[in-house]
Amino acid sequence: MKHSAMEQSSLYDVAVVGGGPAGLTLGVTLARFMPELKVLVIDKKGFEVPNDARSLALAAGVTRIFEALGIWEKMSRHASPISHMRVTDSGSDDISRPLFLSFDGEVFPGRPFAHMVPIRDIAGVLLEAAKEEVEFKAGVQVRAMHLNGPLAELLLDNNSSVRTKLVVAADGSRSAVRDMAGIRTTGHDYRQNGLVTTIFHEIDHKNTAFEHFRPAGPFASLPLPGSRSSLVWTEGRQEAERLLTLTRQEQANIIEASMGHTLGKVELEEPVQSFPLRLCLAREFVAPRLALLGDAAHAIHPITGQGLNLGLKDVAALSEVIVEAVRLGQDHGDVNVLRGYERWRRLDVALMAMVTDSLNRLFSNEVLALRIARDFGLGLVDRMPDVKKFLIRHAAGQSPGSPKLLMGRVL
Repeated sequence: MKHSAMEQSSLYDVAVVGGGPAGLTLGVTLARFMPELKVLVIDKKGFEVPNDARSLALAAGVTRIFEALGIWEKMSRHASPISHMRVTDSGSDDISRPLFLSFDGEVFPGRPFAHMVPIRDIAGVLLEAAKEEVEFKAGVQVRAMHLNGPLAELLLDNNSSVRTKLVVAADGSRSAVRDMAGIRTTGHDYRQNGLVTTIFHEIDHKNTAFEHFRPAGPFASLPLPGSRSSLVWTEGRQEAERLLTLTRQEQANIIEASMGHTLGKVELEEPVQSFPLRLCLAREFVAPRLALLGDAAHAIHPITGQGLNLGLKDVAALSEVIVEAVRLGQDHGDVNVLRGYERWRRLDVALMAMVTDSLNRLFSNEVLALRIARDFGLGLVDRMPDVKKFLIRHAAGQSPGSPKLLMGRVL
């Protein structure tokens, strides 16, 4: 990592605050397609491969970003494709999980809906790609920020400062940088927790993702290599806390029942982790010298598994806006330039937030009339192949007008 340049100069073209997948991907993208830009990534925790056994679902369009960067082959070595999806709906006392909606095939030839990729591989490959091209400042936090004038200034808690034409806040849903800029948010607490773990199971998943809608919230199993799956499910906060106190065998029994025994006998590979869920949308995605990225701009319900994908779609849009502005001799930190990024992303984010919020409200209950209506709606969609194709392509980032990287084109 290029520490020497850090000591000689504090002036950068882009300073990214937050070294998660979205922030690192933006840094690598700018370095690959606009190498004359000086890019800095700041992270309060440091830059190490996380000790995390979880995997994340990367949509088809998002994987094209990593292909364009030349790192997808290495990132996908331990990945599992999602080639089929099955959606069920059931009440608390139902033994079976009737199928109402299914998706099969590919987004386009040779491209499955998504891939499940270990977090370790995503982070490790991004760090390796960035270490020779992006500068790092680790173990420090931004304590103050000034955005007025031709340059922004970040004051760090080690008494150093950074000047840059553009600050990118990629520091999560509780973004300190966003708050310093005075950007307000809207949203609400779901009073639910997301529970995640990895399981071994008796029956082969055949690269199938299952989404079981239950009164407590959705329960998804996502295929991993071998007879393993990643689980992401929603419970009320009190019930989630109770589940964490149970033994692994007790948890496995509950998981089997929640899945309707779709994958047979279950064994936990790792402890269950729990995270509070809330909807948080920034009222503005940009300000003079500032752009919000990923969860700093939007945190949504995980019901469709689109959280990281939305953030990486942000990367595709913001990097394209920056690169085009620089090539045209424009100031890429000017708010009028950045408004193009905001316009590009706001509708997609708003639609996904509305869909995930509505789905959670619609399915997280046992009201009979609602259940009849939603099951009828699912069955109707299942009989409309053109609608299903549209939904899949939109989720994969393949809609008309999508950023170039999502469409497999270089910047």
